[in-house]
Amino acid sequence: MSTQTISIDFPNDIFLALNESETDLKNRIKLTLAVELYKSKKLTIGKAAQLSGMTRLDFEKELSKNKISISNLTEEDVLGDIEKLK
Repeated sequence: MSTQTISIDFPNDIFLALNESETDLKNRIKLTLAVELYKSKKLTIGKAAQLSGMTRLDFEKELSKNKISISNLTEEDVLGDIEKLK
């Protein structure tokens, strides 16, 4: 898998204010971005998990912990599927 690097500049005191290492902050930013892109239906759950650097199961657990549905199916989708199965 090839990757691309994006740089973000932060004031030096941000790390002190957050009391986090650079690595911890990078991981939190990736997870937050992945969750937001998943919630806005820009990424599938698998791609969002990949972006976060987590396994799909761990990403699903993170979504569940934050009360975010692991399914993007709407009620209409489910009812449509039921009709197709009849």
